[in-house]
Amino acid sequence: MKREQEVKPEKTPEKTKILILGGTGEMGQWFTRFFGERGYELTVWGKGGKVEIARKLGVPFATDLDSAISESDIVIVSVPINVTEETIAETAPKMKAGSLLMDFTSTKVKPVEAMKKFAPPGVEILGTHPMFGPTIPSLRGQTVILVPIEGRSEKWFPVIRELFEEGGAHVEVTTAAEHDRLVSVVQGLTHFAYISIGTTIDRLDFDVRKSRKFVSPVYDIMLDFVGRILGQNPYLYALIQMENPSVIEVHDAFLAECKNLSEMVREHDEEGFVRKMKSAALKYGDTSHALRRSDKLINSRIAEYEMVLNSIGKVCGFYHVYSGKTHVGLLEKVRPDEVLLSKLVSKGTSPQIKNKYIRLKLENLRLLSETELREWRKENLEHTVRDIAVLIPAGAKPEIILDAICTNEHLAVCEISDIYTGTREAEIEKEGQGTERTGVTYRITIFGDCNADEVEKETTERLRGLGCLIREKNLKPKK
Repeated sequence: MKREQEVKPEKTPEKTKILILGGTGEMGQWFTRFFGERGYELTVWGKGGKVEIARKLGVPFATDLDSAISESDIVIVSVPINVTEETIAETAPKMKAGSLLMDFTSTKVKPVEAMKKFAPPGVEILGTHPMFGPTIPSLRGQTVILVPIEGRSEKWFPVIRELFEEGGAHVEVTTAAEHDRLVSVVQGLTHFAYISIGTTIDRLDFDVRKSRKFVSPVYDIMLDFVGRILGQNPYLYALIQMENPSVIEVHDAFLAECKNLSEMVREHDEEGFVRKMKSAALKYGDTSHALRRSDKLINSRIAEYEMVLNSIGKVCGFYHVYSGKTHVGLLEKVRPDEVLLSKLVSKGTSPQIKNKYIRLKLENLRLLSETELREWRKENLEHTVRDIAVLIPAGAKPEIILDAICTNEHLAVCEISDIYTGTREAEIEKEGQGTERTGVTYRITIFGDCNADEVEKETTERLRGLGCLIREKNLKPKK
């Protein structure tokens, strides 16, 4: 009898064929995995013909694109903004009746107009904008904007909406025009401001690394967001700025305000500066709410670092959010930007790299929970198995005793390997007891990073404390 967690089967949707145009790109790959994990039948295509990416994803590459388009239930356009309309024009007329055409573009007016123009009457269309990038590990907590078209989204819109909401996303429904107007600030202004800060730092020939020694929490977070934008695909960000007509109006307002504020600073117009801030605060609305949320962000960073600091000298696990690898070992040192681990020896480890130290950048890591660390140790370490044979007290249940010894955190697995009845008179008389008792052999699997002898001794003492009579190891059970 082994203690293990019950696994329930997941629901699988009916097989729906999805073709992702641009499926070998970063966002295309993300959604290939997303739909694939939910039981959909995926095919990908990319202009570069990167068949090896499709192979890595475990899905076919559409070598005959026209056939793939005509056979698919859903076709998703996930290509650069400046070729989206052209791709829609080439794809939509080849789709079968009853299918769905979607786009994953950062603008909506032009793609939606192209879908309405080129998709046959029997093909439904749905403008879609995932408001996140491909580095996000999960849809949970993210926003997806949907632009359904009256008379052209009746069948598929509720299906797609439910799919995203079941994945944990917040779904916002709007029109194409409202989307582009709002996104001109949400993305256009935000990206423009951060990129401007980055290019200003470049113009000043400013030492960012040195400045972090004098960092405040707000500056530290701002630098991370600037670096996040600068470190991603610059062509994508250029197109987000250039393909949404509403962005130019936003730029003009931003530049005018920058010039106005700068003039106030040059003229030492303190009251004018204060009036500007107060006016903006009134327009912003609930600044106290923003303060609390930003405090929460800052404090979470501090708490995470404190948790890592408090783990020095303990066995810890870190998940690398970009490589997907898990590193486990004794945490030796923690610096502001990195940790030093002495790696544990896992199954299959080469003797040449045993007990080696490894340095990891802290910003790339997530500290594993106790449960996650335990599962990693269980799956990856070389464990020691020991049998402890006992005579349990009269009337006691072996399973209850098993539960009691399973609480030892050093045990990967604890199970009953044998139960037998019969009296070992010599043993019972030695303890001054004359009644027959049930014999049980408890098999314990001890984590490979623990002292097996010490853990066996602890477990034996616990069994003895529960009233069990420890049997001599050379006595075989009497069936």
